[in-house]
Amino acid sequence: MGASLSNAAENGFATGGTGLGDIPESCVACVFMYLTPPEICNLARLNRAFRGAASSDAVWESKLPSNYHHMLDLLPPWRHEGLSKKCIFSLLSRPVSFDNDYKEVWLDRISGRICMSISSKALSITSSEDRRHWNWFPTDESRFQVVAYCQQVWWFEVSGTVKFPFPPDIYTLTFRIHIGKFLKRLGRRVSNFEHTHGWDLGPVRYELSTSDGQHAVSNCLLHDIEQHDAKGNIKRGCWIEYKVGEFIVSRSDPVTEVRFSMKQIDCTHSKGGMCLDSVSIIPSNLKRCKRTGSFCK
Repeated sequence: MGASLSNAAENGFATGGTGLGDIPESCVACVFMYLTPPEICNLARLNRAFRGAASSDAVWESKLPSNYHHMLDLLPPWRHEGLSKKCIFSLLSRPVSFDNDYKEVWLDRISGRICMSISSKALSITSSEDRRHWNWFPTDESRFQVVAYCQQVWWFEVSGTVKFPFPPDIYTLTFRIHIGKFLKRLGRRVSNFEHTHGWDLGPVRYELSTSDGQHAVSNCLLHDIEQHDAKGNIKRGCWIEYKVGEFIVSRSDPVTEVRFSMKQIDCTHSKGGMCLDSVSIIPSNLKRCKRTGSFCK
């Protein structure tokens, strides 16, 4: 059926009629400017004119952020020299690592907007050098293949900073956290809450600030917003994105510096039994799709 439709589009739906194949490629390219990359790729299979328009540099230039060359600068030249704009979009829609591979930036495949993730390895964690308080363990549930585990602390403080020429947009910053520890047992994922304590006794304070003076603060008990199942029951053992706040980028120059932190420094009680994976920065109204590694079983 697909071949029949393609032939009809190419040759006209009636003998001697005009088909989609008669539309000038330049006109098709103008229409593609208003479509998403997946829609363009699907329509490229229709006929030669659509296929040619779908490879146009002008079309794919419109899907790339205005400062995409900053992302290319993070790659060795041989990775992108001589590539078409379509191939550049494909290249940048996969994670591009920088800062010792502890940070990744990529383009959303549908909107072409910039997203970023920062590993817990790139963060400043109080007492992280003391294995009595913090340790690290490998896992395929993290895009960075490793997470930090808070065993027990009195002074809990995690902070970080990133400088990047974000294109104009409104961004949301979140911490990706897992209450309890998880492991594989007999091929099944099991969560362990034996050492989880103290997080219900006081709120965690989240904070972010930018180099142009923006500031956001929020407070919440980690147990307050655990995911719920369809019946409304608390479902523990999930990775949760805790929102810190939003910031606005009006222009890429000068480069935006973002500072962020989460802390619970009430030393009247200890707390522990929590995993910290990463910090995410994504456009605020971008539809969040489940990523590989975002498990809730």
